[in-house]
Amino acid sequence: MQQTFNERNRNLVVNINGDLVHRDQAAISPFDSAVQGGDAVWEGLRLYNGRVFRLMEHLDRLRGSAQALAFAEIPAHEHIIAEIRRTLAANGMRDGVHIRLTLTRGVKFTSGMDPRLNRSGPTLIILAEHKPPVYAKTGLTLITSTIRRFPPDCLDPKIHHANLIQSILAKLQANAAGADDAVMLDMRGFIAETNATHLFLAQGDTILTPTTAACPEGITRAAVLELCRRHGIPHAVRDVSLTEAYRADEVFCTGTMGELAAVTKIDGRIIGTGQPGEMTRRLSGYFADLTASEGVVVA
Repeated sequence: MQQTFNERNRNLVVNINGDLVHRDQAAISPFDSAVQGGDAVWEGLRLYNGRVFRLMEHLDRLRGSAQALAFAEIPAHEHIIAEIRRTLAANGMRDGVHIRLTLTRGVKFTSGMDPRLNRSGPTLIILAEHKPPVYAKTGLTLITSTIRRFPPDCLDPKIHHANLIQSILAKLQANAAGADDAVMLDMRGFIAETNATHLFLAQGDTILTPTTAACPEGITRAAVLELCRRHGIPHAVRDVSLTEAYRADEVFCTGTMGELAAVTKIDGRIIGTGQPGEMTRRLSGYFADLTASEGVVVA
């Protein structure tokens, strides 16, 4: 599962603090907080037929993360939505689009870690790409990374920050092993998530997923749990061990970038029949119905 260049994205127009520029002319100051220390928060959005799915939930999470990092200024939801609309219009986009929002603390007057060096900010970056769901629906292969997810007393995962070194290190291990992605454990040895997605297990007619003690509060994850409640599917949110994943009937991952995707192998163990299972297909169908009927109109 390696993304390839989409020719439709060659002449993208990106939005940096309201300036719409060609992707090759886009520029961020070397004094920007994202460059200086990864001091930024972000969201990934998906556009379905002119509507962004769960946009307000994403913007609430963005604002909450920026508040936790004590950003002096946070753009209003209405301002961000207006800039998303401008960006999509400039690119003629309505469907099959992934939008990356990044909000940095802004530009410093000199290099350094101290947020008091910020005299200009924040910086809002909107990158919209033609990008269908990135995960193959035929089944993903995972390995378990040696890199652990932080607990809240080290770095609270409820801050959706742009410092993704943990995830990159885990992805490097997955790449080296020839796997699609890596399972990441918490400091106690329970499953947290993968380097990029949340994980769900199906055992019989019951769905299990880890708590968010050591992973972000996923928007797609919440939607899947909502679908379980709506359709009477037994489910539980609790600590989940690797052994439970190995012996599960089905495993699937969730995220805005890839929606729902089956996992058919973990650490060399075949999961279930080795093929995407009925529960994964069922919930994927429910999710497709949900994205077809919900969302804030932006294009």
